[in-house]
Amino acid sequence: MSWQATVEKTVTGLGLELVECERSAGGLLRVYIDRLPTVPESFVTVDDCERVTRQLQYVLEVEAVDYARLEVSSPGLDRPLNTAAHYARFVGHEVDITLRAPFQGRKKYRGLLQAGEQDAGWRLVFGEAGQEQVLNFQLDEVREARLVPVIDFKGRKAKPAAPSIPKKPDGDLTP
Repeated sequence: MSWQATVEKTVTGLGLELVECERSAGGLLRVYIDRLPTVPESFVTVDDCERVTRQLQYVLEVEAVDYARLEVSSPGLDRPLNTAAHYARFVGHEVDITLRAPFQGRKKYRGLLQAGEQDAGWRLVFGEAGQEQVLNFQLDEVREARLVPVIDFKGRKAKPAAPSIPKKPDGDLTP
């Protein structure tokens, strides 16, 4: 079994999705994991990364996979889309796509991802409202695709204030 298959089997066995794995110079093995799409609005936690790291350390040692350092993390806000399942999961989201060959003089496009009609690939709708353009493409025409990060600086909804204890006139806090 290849090291990639070993990593994928381990990650999926822990109930997570393997987004990407790569090896780089110096023996670094980098693994990106995500929650399964069956749990909406659920994100990878530090505990998930730690659990996968510990399991991979044991499995890779048993399988005699040579590596110097292991990194396990979430795919980040600009998550890559690598497979048809990734594209299907993120239909309706804004994505950045880089094509392998230029189309009408450009390779990079940003727009709303849609499924093509009758299994005819994928569509990207972009442009100003009322003047939208559509780019139809197949996965083999794409060099790289990533989600456009959505960042909300408004923060979480405010929690209700804790009930306050009334003060007595002499400054005593007991009710």
